[in-house]
Amino acid sequence: MQPTPASDLPELLYLYDAYCGWCYGMSPVMQRVQTDFADRLTISVLSGGMLAGEQAEPIGAGWDYIAGAMPQVEQTTGVQFGEAYKQLGVAGTYFQDSEAPARALYIVRQLDAHGRVLDSAHAVQQALFSRGEDLNDVHTYKPLVQALDLDFEEFARRFALPETGAAVRREFEAVGRIGVQGFPTIILRAGSQGYVLSRGFQPYDVFARNLTDALAQAAE
Repeated sequence: MQPTPASDLPELLYLYDAYCGWCYGMSPVMQRVQTDFADRLTISVLSGGMLAGEQAEPIGAGWDYIAGAMPQVEQTTGVQFGEAYKQLGVAGTYFQDSEAPARALYIVRQLDAHGRVLDSAHAVQQALFSRGEDLNDVHTYKPLVQALDLDFEEFARRFALPETGAAVRREFEAVGRIGVQGFPTIILRAGSQGYVLSRGFQPYDVFARNLTDALAQAAE
């Protein structure tokens, strides 16, 4: 029996934002899904633009809320927020703009033939939430790009292009048209059918069970 071509497999849409703490907690779950369901589906990551355009703001503007939510995210998901990130929040001046990390993931999709954008999405969040690095600075992405064996100079060239910004803003608009109310949102697309599997974080066992049921329903 021949394996199903990747283009014919159901697609799991992971609607995400680099500045979403619950996405930081959900990405390891999605990485495990990617491994365990590798022969049954493909995974696509779309950036949602949670803090883009008029919503972009200094971290200090929402730090009270973020600081209050962090312990719950850590306890529920098992990820940890690093001291360097907490110091960014206390200082308050770091500017959060979802467009820059979305540009990075858009370019990874263009350059990486191996489809490792999900791992890259989590690596971007680790740079911010664990190490307190600046996602607006293209050089923050250099270790990620080099780990993928991609050309950083070409990555940086594309990162700065106006066309990349325009493409990312179209991506934000596409996610908006889906009607997403928050992040993460995860949708299974199989043929003409769509199944919303998660609005917010789910532990692996719960999510895998729901995904298995949806795949079975889609195959009927």
